[in-house]
Order: sequence, then structure tokens, then C-alpha cells
Amino acid sequence: MNKQPVVPFVDLVAQYRAIASEIEVAVNDVLSRCNFVLGTQVEEFERTFAEFVVCQHAVGVSSGLDALRLALASLGIGLGDEVIIPANTYIATALAVTAQGARPVLVDCDPSTYTIDVHRIERAITARTRAIIPVHLTGQSADMDPILDLAAQYGLRVVEDAAQAHGTRYKGRPCGAMGDAGCFSFYPGKNLGAYGDAGLVTTNDKLLADRLRRLRNYGQQQKYEHTEKGLNARLDTIQAAILNVKLKYLAGWNEARARHAASYASRLEGLPGLRLQSCSPASTHIFHLFIVESDRRNGLQRYLEDSGIQTGIHYPKPIHLQTAYKDLGHTLGDFPETERLAEQMLSLPMFPELTEQQIELVSDAVASFLVEGRKVKAASATA
Repeated sequence: MNKQPVVPFVDLVAQYRAIASEIEVAVNDVLSRCNFVLGTQVEEFERTFAEFVVCQHAVGVSSGLDALRLALASLGIGLGDEVIIPANTYIATALAVTAQGARPVLVDCDPSTYTIDVHRIERAITARTRAIIPVHLTGQSADMDPILDLAAQYGLRVVEDAAQAHGTRYKGRPCGAMGDAGCFSFYPGKNLGAYGDAGLVTTNDKLLADRLRRLRNYGQQQKYEHTEKGLNARLDTIQAAILNVKLKYLAGWNEARARHAASYASRLEGLPGLRLQSCSPASTHIFHLFIVESDRRNGLQRYLEDSGIQTGIHYPKPIHLQTAYKDLGHTLGDFPETERLAEQMLSLPMFPELTEQQIELVSDAVASFLVEGRKVKAASATA
């Protein structure tokens, strides 16, 4: 029987308990009306989230993957097209491209911020390139101005993968409002998480929003009038009701995460053999994840686990080394920065309800492993 962790990686129960009465009222309202599909709560969440992102339109969908897939479909991207994506991202970014029959073209990441290396994008552009998907990773933005400039120069579409950037701003502009479309996931562990799968697409293009609404709902212009081949990819009304409650707390939760990150950094900076993710001066950081790097990552993770501290690895095996994408023809060494991070990154516990005592416990355990291990190694060398 597994022991309860001393410090969980994410504590969804603590967050639920704090807002349980509001959640229950919102869910019971849906149940009492029995308006389970595209109910008024979906429209309400679309409106309030569009305001949050400072965008004209928001279209709720069934998941973050479907948000990306429908955004690409709405932009007409399909068979034979190429879409540039970062090598360092969750596989859903690539899956959305291949679901449309297009080919993902991978670009290595910046080694300090982990987002796509903008200096490598132009050489990846070919006559078949139709779009770029910058991923706002771990809670901070990709470097958007050079990306938008390249897109304008080559006539490309920009679809922001903002699944980890609910509230992040780049040079004052909200993530999700800079490209042709912004795609969000509300998977339960996100900064704004539903109680199941949910997603959303933001855009300032009304025609694009209209097409997104058709495609998520069987391609219907109106009931039983199908103007194109669509999907069943609608945002569930109960999930929208839950997200309506949680959205008003998001700014405060993001602020708490930033405080926790600052506390971690003050305790961990300078430890031997440990590196912290760099914060881009152009972007705010909402710390969906708090990541450290270590050449001894696997040993550190085991030590923390033995101490009752849960951690995560984002992501242990890059897309180009996954069996599902062997058709891309890549081998080990093609994206060295992404591969290095896959071997060295470790995500420490991070959630708004994290306590200073828990942060101290985690930090002390990290320091104990790194410092004591260093002493043991030094003693062995002199013996």
C-alpha cells in the first residue's frame, strides 16, 4: 500500500476543499437544468475567458489537443503542409499537426528558457511550411516578436500553444492573443484546471471563431445543417460551470505560485550541481512548473521520493525519439538541447496551496542530496 506523500507534486484536494461550496452550487445548477451540451455556462465561460485574455472571441472545446487540432483545421492546414513546432514540448503539439495530415517540423529549444529557439526557426521554413506553433512552456512565453515577424515575412499562420500559460504576458500582451489563434488546456493539473478534460481556442478573427464553432459541433451551421465535416469536440457544460468558478481565483493562484517560486529560488540558488530555469525578461512567469536541472537528476528524484516528496519529469523522452514519430526520421543527437533537458530536468512540487514549511522541506532535501553526496564523493576520492 502506497504511503501518503509528505509533499505531493500537486494537491488538487486542497484547492477543491477551499471552493467546494461554490463548485457544488455551479454543478447542481447544471444538473437541475439538465442542459448538459453547450449550455449557457459554456457561453459564459467563453465570454469571461476572452475578457481575461483580452481577446475578442473564445471557443470552448473538449481538450487542449482538440483546441490545437481545430485551430489548425480552421486555418485550412492539412495534407502535405508543414508546421514548425518546438522539439521540447508535450507530444500533443505534434499530434495535433499529424491529425490534420500535416508534418511537424521540429526546432530545438533555448537551453535557458526551454522555449523554441527563435534563431533556428527560419532555417526550418520550406515551401510547404504553413504555420508555426510556439509553445509557452512551464508558465512563461515563447519569444513572440521574432516569431510574429517571421510569420509576416513568409506568410505563415501562428497558433499559440498556451496550455501552460493561463495568464502569462509577453511584453504586456496576454499569451493566446498574439497569434491567429491561442490554444488552452484545462486539464486538472493546469493553473486553471477543470475536473476532467477541457480546452478552448481564443482568436481575434470572427470568421475563424465561427468556423471553430462549426467544426467542434459536427460541422453544423445550424442543427442538422452540416456545411463541412466536423467533430464532436464540445466543451462540456459541467466543466464550463466549474471553470467559471475557478477563473475568478486564477490571478491570485498565479501570484501564489510566483511567491513559491521566489522562495524556492532563494533556497536553491548556488547549490552545487543545480541549475534553475531562466526567466525571460520579456515574459511574466506563472510557474505552471518549477523546474531544476541536475546531472544527477535520476538519483535526486529517487532521494526525494524516498523522503516522501513527489516530483515530475517534463518530458523524459522527446518527441523525435518516440516510436510514434519514428517516421520523421530523426535520431539521437538531432536536437541536443532538448535531449539534454530530457535527461536533467526535474519538476518540484508546485501548486498555490503549497506552504512555506513544505517548500523548506523540499529545498532542504534537495540540498542534502547534492551537498552530502558531494562530500561523500570527495571523501571517496581522497581515500
